[in-house]
Formats: sequence, C-alpha cells, structure tokens
Amino acid sequence: MSLTVLIVDDEDNARHNIGTFLTSQGYEVIGVATLNAARESIQRGNADIILLDVQLPDGYGPNLLEETALIVPRPPIILITAYGDIEMAVDAMRNGAHDFLQKPIQLAQLEKSIHRAGEIVTMRRELAHLRRVQHNQGDFIVGSTPAMTSVFHQAQRAAAASVSVLITGETGTGKEVLAGAIHTAGPRANKPFIAINCAAIQPTVLESELFGYEAGAFTGAEKRKHGLMETADGGILFLDEISSMPIEMQAKLLRAIEERAFRRVGGTNLIKVDVQILAASNRDLPNLISESKFREDLYYRLKVVDLHLPPLREHKQDIPELVGMFIRQNNPRMGLNITDVSPRAMQALMAHDWPGNVRELRNVIERAMLFCDEAVIDLSHLPAELHAQPV
Repeated sequence: MSLTVLIVDDEDNARHNIGTFLTSQGYEVIGVATLNAARESIQRGNADIILLDVQLPDGYGPNLLEETALIVPRPPIILITAYGDIEMAVDAMRNGAHDFLQKPIQLAQLEKSIHRAGEIVTMRRELAHLRRVQHNQGDFIVGSTPAMTSVFHQAQRAAAASVSVLITGETGTGKEVLAGAIHTAGPRANKPFIAINCAAIQPTVLESELFGYEAGAFTGAEKRKHGLMETADGGILFLDEISSMPIEMQAKLLRAIEERAFRRVGGTNLIKVDVQILAASNRDLPNLISESKFREDLYYRLKVVDLHLPPLREHKQDIPELVGMFIRQNNPRMGLNITDVSPRAMQALMAHDWPGNVRELRNVIERAMLFCDEAVIDLSHLPAELHAQPV
C-alpha cells in the first residue's frame, strides 16, 4: 500500500532532498513550509506519516502533537531537531512523537524511521478493517456429501496457492463464507479480507470505491480516500456479484489485476499492490459473455480456480449437520440450551426444497430457536410453510 509522507520544513533544499529520497523509496510525498499548510494537508487526509521541523515561520512544530492527538488513527510524527534540542525531543516523545532525527539528517536513519512508522500505519489499517469486516468463516462450511467435500478440497488448494478464484452458485449458498474460509486457510490469513458487493454500489461510484480518489478529483472529494484494493494490499479482495460490474469498469479491473497496480481517480501515481482476487456470481457468466455483458478475458483471468457451490436441494443429506452447527452457534448468543431436533421436525426440514438455500435454513433454525421453550425443536416451532409439507 502506498503511504504519503508529509514533510513540514521551511527550508526548500531540505524538502526537496528528503522528498526526492523518499519518492525513490516508493513513498508519495507532500512538502509544505508552514504549520498552517500542514494542518490543511492533515485535514484533507493527505498525511499517513509526518516529518516535522521544530522551528517554523508560523509556529512551534511540536504543537502539532497536541493538535493531532484526537485524530483516529493518529499519523506518526517524526521530529526534525537541531543540535541541542535533545531534551525537547525526549519531551515530545512522551507527548506522542514517533521518533526524532537530528540535523543534518542521515538518509539511512531516515529510511529506518519512516519504515517503522509505515509498519504502524499499515498495522492500524489492517486491524481497523478486520474489525469492520464481519465475515463468519465457519457459518456454512460444513457438509459430508461428495459435492461439498470436493468444493472444500479445491478451496484448500486455491488458498494455499493464493490464486484468483471464481465462486459460483445460487443466492444463499454461502459464496462469501467460502471466500472467508479460503482467506482463513491460506497464507494471507493475517492480512485484510475486504469484501464489496458490486451490485449494491452505483456504477459511477464503483471505481472510486475500488481504487480510491485524490482530493479534488470530483465535486465532494475534499480529501484523499484509499480504495478497497489498496486497503486489501497483502490480503484478499472479494468481489461479490461480479456480474453486476459495468463493462467499462471490468476493463479497468482486468488491467489492475494483470499489472498488480492502479491509479486513484484523479491521480497520476501508479500504486502497486499484492492482492488475491476472489469473485462470486449467482448468474451464468458464459451466457453474459455471449450477450457482450461480461468480458471474456476477465472471466478467464478470474477463474484460475472455479468453485461451484451446489444448491441445498442437491445435497439435502448435509441438512442435519448444518442444523446442528446453527444450533451450536446460536445457543450462546441467544442464551439457550437447545440440544436436538425432533424426528418429525427434521423430516419437514429434509422435505423442503430450500429456494433460499443454506441462508434460508439458517434463518429458519434461528426463528425456531426463538420460539422454542424446550430443549428440542419440534414441528410446531418451524414456519407454517414447512408444516404444510407431508411428514
């Protein structure tokens, strides 16, 4: 993920020399000469790391430590100090400074300090997104039928190889959960898992969501935004309902995947990323290709491994195992101690065709548990449409 270093120094040569070095190391650089200009850049979100001189024309640099204390996450601040300012620098460290460097700056020391700060920024971003992205990897990943065991075996191999995967299946079969399981089982397990539903986002917004944008790229873009592909760097980007992606956007996605790089909307810098792409669709992509609604080259680029989740009606033998899993998951959350399902209730569950697939089954079991006052779920606890079936 590309990081932006804000250099705050009133000496033109210092800004130029430090900026040139950091750019050569792969960082984006913004240079300003005053505290006020620094504040403006920070407010626009254009500062992942701040390299801050102590004496500035319009104020005392370390004051910025107090001003940024409430920013979440707070950009690491590295102070540039003159000889004799060590006591001040130590005091600044107590107030939240990340590090301090003495003038004249040694580039080797600068590189180490910036690198350590960058690791902190990256870790914070990953933790924030891991907390936000709730993906229950174990929810639907059970099943002993040949169809399901075959899917699990292929998914494990795809996870280990870290290749692109196309997951197909009807709505509710557990495509996102399978993607989460691939994330958990692979070498990227400790990196971000970022999911986006392409059908839920307006086509005009999708590009900026995926690739981010620069401040001023369009009306309302007041500060830089990191896109989901950049946020997923090192981890996995899951593109749900990929069939809904506009054809023009498909071309941009294909180029980003092949080049492992992209530009933010309104930006010129090429941002390199290492992202494993998982995509899912409940529609027939080859049919969409024949209708010129989906790019054939993107289709083959995504389906290095092709996993198909069968509808629940085709592997009903897995229903008892799924029901048991849902009961075990819901018991502690709902404060219950349900232990079993009666034979006639299980017979009704097995007789249903489950148009909503595993998701529908999960919801039915949760509802049944809500209305069950005993230790065993019976037919009376199931929805009316299941009562009407022959048992």
